[in-house]
Amino acid sequence: MNRLLWTAVFLAVSLSAWAKPRAEQNTEAASAADHTAPSYDMKAQSLVDLAAVQKKFVELADAVPADKFTWRPSADSRSFAEVFLHVAGERYGILGLMGAPKPEGFDGKTFEKSTTDKARIIAELKKSWAFSEKTIHGISNADFAKPLPKLGPQANEGDVIYILVADAHEHLGQVVAYARENGIVPPWTVQARKQAEKKAGQK
Repeated sequence: MNRLLWTAVFLAVSLSAWAKPRAEQNTEAASAADHTAPSYDMKAQSLVDLAAVQKKFVELADAVPADKFTWRPSADSRSFAEVFLHVAGERYGILGLMGAPKPEGFDGKTFEKSTTDKARIIAELKKSWAFSEKTIHGISNADFAKPLPKLGPQANEGDVIYILVADAHEHLGQVVAYARENGIVPPWTVQARKQAEKKAGQK
């Protein structure tokens, strides 16, 4: 092969590589460079995260006056009561995607509107969290990678826990907004302010 032909081949290969989308090249480089075993413990971290969010749900539900549980920001929005019950009910529904059995008698279609009683709603939040915690503890680390084709060709059981975490944070933000609209400061914010004031007073 003469020098001119070698040069043409070299240029063609170079241009082909250059023409690949930058994101694709970066992905290939990262995949080629990282041969370490996964070190992120999703099971443990999800339990820590969900427990913290559960604590905030219960604290906020406890801080909302009983007569405010029927308050809603608009006619087509969920009330306080309905959001809290939605959170409790979705735990059963989401974990049900991986086969976790729902409590006997649970009806997801009517659950959100089943009560506006503050004590019962807080009890339901605690009950559904106990169910979630037990279910996640019962999943082995290996099961987090277990394929779950009904959610998608690349889906696994870990994706269900990811959905549960994301959903919890979404609705926590929702009820915080509801609370603020009603002049209710989240208890953990009140506590943080007190600690900051105490620290400032010690200086």
